[in-house]
Amino acid sequence: MGSQVVQTLRQGVWASLTGGWYYDPEQNKFNNSCHLYLWIFLLMLPLSLHLALPPTTMALSIYCTSITVFFVLIKLANYRLHVMFDQGEALVRSSLSDLSKAPEKKSNASDPCLQEEDSLDESSETSTQERPTRKLYYKLRLFPGKWVNILYDRLTLLALLDRNQEVLENLVAIFMGFLVSFLGFLLLNRGCFQDFWVFQFCLVIASCQYSLLKVRRPLHSSGHNQLVAYSRAAYFCLFCSLIWLLEQVLQTKDLPVSTLYGVTIACHDALHLLRDLLLGTVRITYCFPITFLVGLLPQVNTFTIYLLEQIDMHFFGGTAATGLHSAIYSILRSLVALSLLYGFCFGALKEPWDEQHTPALFSGFCGLLVVFSYHLSRQSSNPSTLLSLIKSKLVPGLVDNEEDEEVESHIKDPLPEKLQNSMKEILMSDIVVCSVAYILTFALTASTVFLSLKPFVTIVLYALAGTVGLVTHYLIPQLRKHHPWLWLSHPVLKTKEFHQFEPRGQPADAVLMWFERLYVGLLCFEKYVVYPAIVLSALTNDGFSLSHRKSGDVLLTTVAGLKLLRSSFCDPSFQFLTLLFTLIFFHFDCPRASESFLLDFFLMSIIFHKMRELLLKLHFILVYMAPWQIAWGSAFHAFAQPFAVPHSAMLLLQTLLTTIFYTPLSPFLGSAIFISSYPRPVKFWERNYNTKRIDNSNSRLVSQVDKETGCDDNNLNSIFYEYLTRSLQHSLCGDLLLGRWGNCSAGDCFILASDYLNALVHLIEIGNGLVTFQLRGLEFRGTYCQQREVEAITEGVEEDEACCCCEPGHLPHVLSCNAAFNLRWLAWEVTATKYLLEGYSISENNAATMLQVYDLRKLLVTYYLKCIIYFLAQSPKLQGWLQDSSLQEALQSYTKWHHIERDPQVFSVKIDEDYVHCLQGVTRASFCNVHLEWLQYCAGKMETPVPSDEDSTLVTLAYALSVLGRRSLGTASHNMSNSLESFLYGFNTLFKGDFRIATKDEWVFADMDLLQKVVAPAVRMSLKLHQDHFTCLEETEEASVLYDAITTYRSSLVICHESDPAWREAVLSSRDTLLTLRHMMDEGADEYKVIMLYKRHLSFKVIKINKECVRGLWAGQQQELVFLRNRNPERGSIQNSKQALRNMVNSSCDQPLGYPMYVSPLTTSYAGTHRTLRTIGGGALTMDAIRSWLCSKWVRKDNLTSCNSGVNMEDVDCAAGGSSSLSNNHPSSMTSNSLSLYQHRTRTTRPHRHHNAGGGAIPWSHR
Repeated sequence: MGSQVVQTLRQGVWASLTGGWYYDPEQNKFNNSCHLYLWIFLLMLPLSLHLALPPTTMALSIYCTSITVFFVLIKLANYRLHVMFDQGEALVRSSLSDLSKAPEKKSNASDPCLQEEDSLDESSETSTQERPTRKLYYKLRLFPGKWVNILYDRLTLLALLDRNQEVLENLVAIFMGFLVSFLGFLLLNRGCFQDFWVFQFCLVIASCQYSLLKVRRPLHSSGHNQLVAYSRAAYFCLFCSLIWLLEQVLQTKDLPVSTLYGVTIACHDALHLLRDLLLGTVRITYCFPITFLVGLLPQVNTFTIYLLEQIDMHFFGGTAATGLHSAIYSILRSLVALSLLYGFCFGALKEPWDEQHTPALFSGFCGLLVVFSYHLSRQSSNPSTLLSLIKSKLVPGLVDNEEDEEVESHIKDPLPEKLQNSMKEILMSDIVVCSVAYILTFALTASTVFLSLKPFVTIVLYALAGTVGLVTHYLIPQLRKHHPWLWLSHPVLKTKEFHQFEPRGQPADAVLMWFERLYVGLLCFEKYVVYPAIVLSALTNDGFSLSHRKSGDVLLTTVAGLKLLRSSFCDPSFQFLTLLFTLIFFHFDCPRASESFLLDFFLMSIIFHKMRELLLKLHFILVYMAPWQIAWGSAFHAFAQPFAVPHSAMLLLQTLLTTIFYTPLSPFLGSAIFISSYPRPVKFWERNYNTKRIDNSNSRLVSQVDKETGCDDNNLNSIFYEYLTRSLQHSLCGDLLLGRWGNCSAGDCFILASDYLNALVHLIEIGNGLVTFQLRGLEFRGTYCQQREVEAITEGVEEDEACCCCEPGHLPHVLSCNAAFNLRWLAWEVTATKYLLEGYSISENNAATMLQVYDLRKLLVTYYLKCIIYFLAQSPKLQGWLQDSSLQEALQSYTKWHHIERDPQVFSVKIDEDYVHCLQGVTRASFCNVHLEWLQYCAGKMETPVPSDEDSTLVTLAYALSVLGRRSLGTASHNMSNSLESFLYGFNTLFKGDFRIATKDEWVFADMDLLQKVVAPAVRMSLKLHQDHFTCLEETEEASVLYDAITTYRSSLVICHESDPAWREAVLSSRDTLLTLRHMMDEGADEYKVIMLYKRHLSFKVIKINKECVRGLWAGQQQELVFLRNRNPERGSIQNSKQALRNMVNSSCDQPLGYPMYVSPLTTSYAGTHRTLRTIGGGALTMDAIRSWLCSKWVRKDNLTSCNSGVNMEDVDCAAGGSSSLSNNHPSSMTSNSLSLYQHRTRTTRPHRHHNAGGGAIPWSHR
């Protein structure tokens, strides 16, 4: 513990203050000395030049030139040495004495690198040991024909200086070093720092330049990557540039003075105050270095995403960004839209106009404002889908090549095409909707209705917005919650599935309820009618008054209108509360401070957003620190609990600051002490981490042969979370619009909990008809702490009858006092209990139980041979195989009736039905005696007749393949087929496609399809037939029934190993039934499970967690593991805490901070893919949809007219319609009958143990 504290102080605290330099006892003296002298040089050079030379341009030039040359030399030498290590050849010298005698040693005695190695050897801690007798050295080419021997190694060089692999990285580092020196010395020359602060500022300059050369470890809790080296220098350049710009602006005379909300703002005073704050940021000793120490500034890319995202969200009404490119794209499109709108608005308000006439240019501006706001709200901040759609239309050849590559790899992901179709549908719909919206808006604003009916229209609109908002976003969501108002014991508005134990019937969507239709109708009316009318009314009234004012107000009006309309289209959940607070505050509390309603509404939207964040933070703090539900995870927690009480004022100040800057407030080491972290975007995590499934397509062949690829449960079960992500992509946006998850906003976190699936869903971006989310699947077999929190989620409180210390009971349909009190002190809340989502129901059987008896193993081998015969007869290459002379010659021995296969390690009377006991083997005659009838039946089903008598070539080939199949099984079983464990191991080896061919069977290599298309599928099909044997033995004994069953399963059932890429493709393609054999190794015990998947709808609980709780816990884990390096697997911060679900939230962090089973990529769900929602609105409003609707109405009217007019056309149209309906009904009835028969068969063959999950946890419990 003491060494860890010293290491943290040395590598964390001291390195943060110095920019990365500290004494490392694990390094040699040469490296430590170089680091020390390097840091001293960077510190003393600007200090000595500033003190010795006057503040002129000459001193600035000398300093900048010196630093630039110094950086160029260091980066060039470092780059050349790494290139030498990468491309050069290591030469060996037998001993150091020989090396010293060599002429190369004499010619290069002055080489510094040789001296470095000598000093390294002399100063090493192992100097008392014997020197190595062999040394490696490299040849470095200095000039043509001039070489220098370098006795150095790569690891020592990496410990000395950081490596920049690309030339661009070296150039950026050199440029940043020059910029730091230029801006820093420029401020020194301008006299911004005096006395001791000169030394302190030089210390800051040295730390920034040193970080460009060597960064030892993450300087704060944001982690480590290539951008860490540039962060400190980038922030320094940013602050110094702002200070220099402010100095230049302050020299300007007659700066304007403005008044906003009754506050007089003098630009000179404001800029002077801002400059002093920035000077303090760089000047104060414990500000800039300490800022990096405690991690208040993130990496430069994270800060850029955060800054652009906050500007776009709060000023332009944008949505959250998904990355750096997304943030830049979002802010650029907002600025383009704003510039176009500002031009129209400025032109419309340039000349004054009266109340009886609205300028056409202003009406056009209003129409464009609505159109731009609507279209931008419908587009995701991630442009990848839009770019892929444009690329597919403009460069279709490139897309075709990518599709061909996917076809060649036999894996085609349907998601990209689905996203492109959704994006295309949105764009086609926007063409129609935007055109109609522009016309209606232009007509409405040109009619002067808002000016002529000014007081009455606004009052009616405000009342309508308040009423609709109250009903839509408060009453209906509360009545649909599991515990409305945390007082009622069950929801008032219940879904049809509420009283069902599990979803009934075939996979179908949840039943659409009347209150869901009402919710969708009110929501559309609110965001497409009410709020656009309010904004247009305010815009018209403010525009009339602004026509006599300056252009600055025009810009604010344009920004406010764009932001309010976009936010109303995207997320109107809290707009009615914002409107209510705006009216109360600016009409009753502070009427004199009001500027205009549009600006008031705009300002209040930002303040109200921050107030919501403040309430969430305070709720998280109070719930987490409540003394009656303390969950101490360590002794430090017990100490920190009373220690945090006197610092409540500091905690409140931190809460206010973190709310303003949108930064997480994290519990220190999971205790009751809260500290602020650095600002993060809504996405939170810096990198795009997502789980990559390991299978045969992305693993080495040796790993597939020596051991099973990805055989651990987490890797195998992650596919079910991946399918759950695809299901959410299909239905999440529609379900949110139907109100099935309650009120949602960007950044909200939910937990989907079922019997075995527990996934955290993070909503990142919420737009108008789209939602971008990320799913984090937790382990099936969770830890003890996770199980305790799952129990807290699933247990009901309806049976609690306590009130304080007694149990007086409770009123009907009402919770008890204790239950209601406890629910209010939780950071989570159950919003829905029967949420249906498409997934897979899993049934599993123990293969050892199924094959324990020898007769059952014999039955499996018999089915194996019958399947070989079936797939041989069905192969399209059968005619070629029968006519292949080389193949017939290789199979000559199998044509003899007296030929006996007597391998005792392969054939046995216990498992081979055609085994002849007296001959101690298998013969052609015994094979025909058992399987000839089945072979002739399969041959009779072939389109081209093939001879199938006892002496035919077909029997010879089938007999040879049967011997090969059994010999492969024996080889895979290590010639111990009589042992159950060996038999299961061998069968599983064949099931995953690993065939070890003996020397006798090398004839099969004449065509690999004999293995891949005949023997391999026979192994897998035999397992399914063996399962069916337990429920319908009579059916499988008949050849016709068995043939039909194999044919049916071949087309409708996917049977393959889980490491086969076809398994993932089948799951993601939403196949109805799948079967596999899984080898499980748990605590030294090997188990083989036969797993069957059935697609159906699963029931989940939806739990909403306080998003500030999630962000705080995630930030705390990042700080504890990355900065404080706490590697204790039982640390207190991950112990169970039922009130905050601390273990489940922390385990969902990106690896290695957490241990999620699956982390999905950022996935966007569109409303157009939701079937139930399309039944309400009729789908997207496109030109094709309008044309189809008109044609259907016209054709229907024309047909009715023709049928009623008595014309001969009725014999054509009406009869044709009737005949077509009959012809269409007949096949459908046939199909339904076939499906019913197959479903009946599926139910009869379904295993005994049946479980519901999107993926199966092993082992499963009985129901």
